[in-house]
Amino acid sequence: MRRLLIGAVTATAILLTGCSTRSGDAPSTGNPGKTSSTAQGGGARSGFGTLKGVCGPGTAKPSSVQGVTADKIQVGVLSDIGFTKNSDFVDAAKVFTSWCNDAGGINGRDLAPVTRDTKLMEARQRVLEACKADFALVGGGAALDSLGVQDRLKCLLPNFPAQSSQIGAIGSDLQALASGPTAGYFQYAGYYSWLLKDKYPDSAQKVGIIAGDSPVTKALAAQFKEAVAGLGGKASYSDLYPTAGVSDWTPYAQSIKKEGVKGLVFLGDFPSLAKLEQALTNIGYTPDWIDANSNAYGPAFLSLAGPALAKQHNYAELFATAPLESAADNPAVQQVIDLFKKYAPGKQVTYPVLRAFSAWLLFATSAHDCANLTRKCVYDNAMKNTDWAAGGLQAPFDLTSKTPPKCYSIVEATSKGWQAADFKPDQGAYRCDAPTYKYKGNYGAPATLASVGKSLSDLK
Repeated sequence: MRRLLIGAVTATAILLTGCSTRSGDAPSTGNPGKTSSTAQGGGARSGFGTLKGVCGPGTAKPSSVQGVTADKIQVGVLSDIGFTKNSDFVDAAKVFTSWCNDAGGINGRDLAPVTRDTKLMEARQRVLEACKADFALVGGGAALDSLGVQDRLKCLLPNFPAQSSQIGAIGSDLQALASGPTAGYFQYAGYYSWLLKDKYPDSAQKVGIIAGDSPVTKALAAQFKEAVAGLGGKASYSDLYPTAGVSDWTPYAQSIKKEGVKGLVFLGDFPSLAKLEQALTNIGYTPDWIDANSNAYGPAFLSLAGPALAKQHNYAELFATAPLESAADNPAVQQVIDLFKKYAPGKQVTYPVLRAFSAWLLFATSAHDCANLTRKCVYDNAMKNTDWAAGGLQAPFDLTSKTPPKCYSIVEATSKGWQAADFKPDQGAYRCDAPTYKYKGNYGAPATLASVGKSLSDLK
């Protein structure tokens, strides 16, 4: 997904000078004492949102399954934290597992998350470590996740990611993704149909694309150019900017103005976008819309963009995830906020945190239905879900489908903060009429078990 991918690859050059050697943290099992919290169904089990009995006590037995003992389940959490310094996935793992373990764990077993820090470029090394010790990967993500996907499949390690980023990883086998993206399809067809046809029809033939000058983001730019055309628009302007950064965005702003760009797709880091918008504002030019993408969804972008927000129209699509601003009307979002206050005071609840919670909930509910805890049982249970909504954190998602979901959610950045855009939702906080656009270009394919000489029958 763009949030992980473009936020990291734009600074790849900096990484190449070297990193620390830490590869994994010691397992964190949350609070050791198990006390049943107030049940929301399922006897003494603890529920989340509309989900009943997610975590709770039980009588677990010794197990020979990797990562599983009589009293714990060790899982890996992929993160680029050593490079990005963003602790979203690590924080979400701590909070969810602490809450779950306090309620009794998964049928009496504590969840023990281990941070697998890729430091951006070491995804394969961290996956290989997980292959030797973890029961599964849960609630994480890495910008360059395709680097480890072949090894993950070779060791038959299921993955319940918060986000999936690269083409080789999106839709790969043994991956239980709790909501979008879907391999081979443009993931923002509903969002872009709204931008190009409903909200700003005059912008359709004047779309500009600016991307970081790296192979990954250039491939993304090609996909967006094709999809915009496929939805009836036209990318009339495109440009690249150096991944090491731009000292003066004024020439880019002047080019955008000269070409009459009315809709701008920005595939890069949000600090650079904020500087570009300041340059656009300084020369007195305002496109109809800017797709800031979910990478910018948070208070940091608002602070960096500053006064430019009063002039520029920024939007982002959240893969049909409930906006953080909906907490007053969404008990599930509010529950995440409350759990963070209890188990990680001072840490911020972010969009990636909500995505991670959905992944943890999918794993936990799939695991607690297994009388005999095995990778096959958990993965099979997860992939049976046809309307996974994570207790209310997102629009229902069908894990059995190979086509993109119809629902989407759009937020807008304003001088008063992020807020839901006026995109005419028709099912609660979501609009569920997205068209389907399948790529015609060959951008690669997800990794399969067959590609490493395995099959689902090998999963035990």
